[in-house]
Amino acid sequence: MGKMFKLKEHGTKFSTEVIAGLTTFFAMAYIIFVNPSILSAAGMPWGGVFLATIFASAIGTLIMGFVANVPYAVAPGMGLNSLFLNLCLVSGFAWQEGLALVFICGLINIFITVTKLRKSIIKSIPRSLQNAIGGGIGIFIAYIGLKNANIVAFSDSGQSIAIFNQPGVLLAVIGLVLTVILLTLKVKGAIFVGIIITTLIGIPMGVVDLSSVSISFKTVGDNFASLGDIFGAAFGGIKSLFSDVSRLPFVIATIFSFSLADTFDTIGTFIGTGRRSGIFDEADEKALEESSGFKSKMDKALFADSVATSIGAVLGTSNTTTYVESSAGIAAGGRTGLTSVVVAICMLLCIILSPVAGLVPAEATAPALIIVGVLMAGAFANIKWEDFEEALPAFFAAVFMGFFYSITEGIAVGFIFYALIKIVKGQFKELHPILLAATVLFLANYVIQAIG
Repeated sequence: MGKMFKLKEHGTKFSTEVIAGLTTFFAMAYIIFVNPSILSAAGMPWGGVFLATIFASAIGTLIMGFVANVPYAVAPGMGLNSLFLNLCLVSGFAWQEGLALVFICGLINIFITVTKLRKSIIKSIPRSLQNAIGGGIGIFIAYIGLKNANIVAFSDSGQSIAIFNQPGVLLAVIGLVLTVILLTLKVKGAIFVGIIITTLIGIPMGVVDLSSVSISFKTVGDNFASLGDIFGAAFGGIKSLFSDVSRLPFVIATIFSFSLADTFDTIGTFIGTGRRSGIFDEADEKALEESSGFKSKMDKALFADSVATSIGAVLGTSNTTTYVESSAGIAAGGRTGLTSVVVAICMLLCIILSPVAGLVPAEATAPALIIVGVLMAGAFANIKWEDFEEALPAFFAAVFMGFFYSITEGIAVGFIFYALIKIVKGQFKELHPILLAATVLFLANYVIQAIG
């Protein structure tokens, strides 16, 4: 195992990778239950999507682990599943056609990865924006933690409020204090230990309900029967998707939107977490730029992410993407694909043991996300804040990730203002052609959304 994943070369060990994998899994396990709840609203069977989510996540994460040897997890993306639901409920597409769109999106992403367009996009992003993306993801993931714990909530009038007399909020605060203490004392596996202890504390507080634990093999059988109803439905959806010529412009625009969001979500996550942790070091970045084929870890990771989307569509779920919650496992010491393999195994165990995984409440994983956000915010130190021309795009890229609850939207706003400043200063030629093209595509996407 050590030789397969080159643990010594990456300065890690088996136990650290296992703890990191468990940490990432618990930080993202919510998607197993949330994704089928969202997609079932489009008419898809809950049990089938539940299994499709597990299998798509496990397969994509295993590819990430064994092929790229990096500690990232892949799963259906939040936001992308909501876009899928909107496509079905608002735009009138059948869910089979929605899966067909996702499948095509995956093929496009594979194509732009094989043709090295994705790596060219990464190379085109200025260093200041790369640091802003890293720090912005810190804000983004900390906001997810605060929101999951209901520490940040909103009144009926839209005002931000904090309700500290709720058991769940109090548990999250206790978990946050506990995790801070464990990290300060340099306890090994502090983040994972914090999640477990916080979950146990939640039992007497009534946040964790042990009575919900039950394993029914009949339910498992029913779920597999439902999976049969959606498996491969994407292929049938392709025919009807292109049968109505009047819908073609909208279909093409939607595929573009899916691909754009998926691409920049993934790139943002890799840039934001990989460079700071050293997973993608200078040698790998150089290999990314100079090597032919798929020799660098980044090349392989981008390919793994692309393939997972099409596989997920065939299984019966919306776009998969590299999960930003992987940063929790990275913060816990994960440095190789063994972390990903542990996540995938945990995912597969949830086919039968989902009630057990569901015992860990969002309030227990929220502190981990908040702490990881703090650690990742260190990327802001590398931005020249005294230089307005660098600070403005960086600030917007970082802050709008939290405001829009989307890595892609933050990158889009950062790109737009970076390009605007360069054009106003008469430095149009300094804009990388790919960054300029991406900016135009982002603007076009906003126009399409406004018209639609």
